[in-house]
Amino acid sequence: MSEKPAATDQPLLVELKLQIPQELVSAYQRCSWLIIHETGRKPVEVMAEMVHDFLIKHGC
Repeated sequence: MSEKPAATDQPLLVELKLQIPQELVSAYQRCSWLIIHETGRKPVEVMAEMVHDFLIKHGC
């Protein structure tokens, strides 16, 4: 009998690929780096927050 993996509080992460101008890539990297280092949060938490904020802003 095989055991099921232990349940975690971590959501399943899926890669989302965006195509944006290079200057936005640099700005995103600077901004997210600052947030990560100032708050100690994980990069995936910052990414999820940015997508969440975008969806809320556009009423999705």
